[in-house]
Amino acid sequence: MINVSDLSPRLRSVANWGVIILSILICLLMLPTRLPGTELFGIRPNWLLIWVVAWSVKRTVFQGAIAGLALGLIWDGMTASYPSHALSLTLVGILTARLQKQRYIQEDFISIALIVFGMTILAQTITALQYSFHGVRTLEEIWANHQQIIFPSALLSSLWAPVIYYPLNRWWQYLHRLEQSS
Repeated sequence: MINVSDLSPRLRSVANWGVIILSILICLLMLPTRLPGTELFGIRPNWLLIWVVAWSVKRTVFQGAIAGLALGLIWDGMTASYPSHALSLTLVGILTARLQKQRYIQEDFISIALIVFGMTILAQTITALQYSFHGVRTLEEIWANHQQIIFPSALLSSLWAPVIYYPLNRWWQYLHRLEQSS
């Protein structure tokens, strides 16, 4: 096995991009997958939102926005482009980065779960607003459906958030320590 600490900074960067791309691909593959324990009332976790929160929590607003926009556009490419996921994931990236988590919230699973819970509610509400502007269904139908989806989605996403956050956070902390010691 290759020891990452023995690699040059350039190869560490390549390894980091490999981990980032692999984790995004795993999240993309999990979106349509129905695994036991990951579904509640036919609703699944929002894996890409979890990834955007994990990325943005220790990044700049610009980096969070770009990650949200890129993953939202990829998701739109996998599904219908309306309602757009790019808008909600971009806002999630921006707001998560603006939280300045290090200053206000302790570093643990509970804080990440709470951030994901809140951001899932925001993202689902943005989606519902897009549906209401489109006018395909009545507002009553949209908001009744929204109320049925929002809390199971937020609960599942927040409960599954550590599965994505913990390994990525550990990897990025490891790389940060290597850079500090170099």
